[in-house]
Amino acid sequence: MPGRELFCPPRRIRRGAALTFLFAGVLAAGAATGSLPESPEASESQQAARRVTADGWGTDTRHESVRRAAVEAAADGKSPTEAAERAVSRSGDRWAAVYSEDEFEEFQDALDGRYTGVGLWARRERDGRVEVTRVRSGSPAATAGIREGDRLRSVDGDRVDGRPVTEVLSLLRGDAEAAPAGTTVTLGLQRGTRAWTETLRRTELSTDSVTAGRLPGGVTLIRVSAFTKGAADAVRAAVREAPAGAGIVLDLRGNSGGLVTEAVGTASAFLDGGLVATYDVDGAQRALHADTGGDTTRPLVALVDGGTMSAAELLTGALQDRGRTVVVGSRTFGKGSVQMPTALPDGAVAELTVGHYRTPSGHTVDGRGITPDLEAGSGALQRAETVLTGLGARS
Repeated sequence: MPGRELFCPPRRIRRGAALTFLFAGVLAAGAATGSLPESPEASESQQAARRVTADGWGTDTRHESVRRAAVEAAADGKSPTEAAERAVSRSGDRWAAVYSEDEFEEFQDALDGRYTGVGLWARRERDGRVEVTRVRSGSPAATAGIREGDRLRSVDGDRVDGRPVTEVLSLLRGDAEAAPAGTTVTLGLQRGTRAWTETLRRTELSTDSVTAGRLPGGVTLIRVSAFTKGAADAVRAAVREAPAGAGIVLDLRGNSGGLVTEAVGTASAFLDGGLVATYDVDGAQRALHADTGGDTTRPLVALVDGGTMSAAELLTGALQDRGRTVVVGSRTFGKGSVQMPTALPDGAVAELTVGHYRTPSGHTVDGRGITPDLEAGSGALQRAETVLTGLGARS
């Protein structure tokens, strides 16, 4: 397996649960950790990022310890994956994970923008209720008539009130091996005083992680739900198509991360080269830089919240530190660690933390998050439009 550094949203160590933290805001969607792809069509910044992977690969002693435990287990006729899980548990690495071969394949599909699910996005409200925030057009959920604002009460009979959305994801997706496309999941729902159940059949969907549209005042709204493959190109296209002089709102709320090169590519849409982030791999310092030629003059506001994490925080920190955007919303999640995967004898993959990244000004994100320039809650979008007016955006 080629070496790749990963900038990942949080996940559990237990097999089968690791993927539940991917696309943390997307029910039945899985999501993206951040990784450095190896496509020959990568941009200059992607190629530079790729070059730093080889000399940092596999040197961490914890990786060696996990790999050794798996190899010894295989030699003794025991499960390498289970041995790796025990070693990972003892490592004290809160972001560590062990994927089965099937889970890792599903994970790669998610990074490519494909997933198996029912097409729901959700969030947990302050009172513990889980509310549907978005329904993908043409998905099983949309066909069943589920709407934004519906309350999700249960999944396969298990109550979800008070549970983290990540646990709800785990219930809704089911085990990666036991719940492929074609299997069913039963949702308990409520709309106003009406309560009912819907049995949906999981299917393979694409993430559609970038959407763009115009707000009534002429502002272009670009929402990036995750940095899957192609996200940066989609953002660049949306920027090119925006009316001259009009402001842009870059909505990163609920963005749980993704491919780091896509986040760097997105930064390149608004910067003319320069530093995006620094990070370390086993103590060796690295840097990520934007490509030249981005739009550096158009007024820009970035929206963030507590669900903005990992590669999305990397992007936010770069634009904020470089003075390219006003950040509006609430403090981000604070996931700024770097993971690297290693192959096990049975095809499984162990992933351990090897370092942390920092914003251009040297701000450490892990455990701290990014503080917005302007605090805003439910009215964040309206606040962003007001800010753009103050920045001189043309409507």
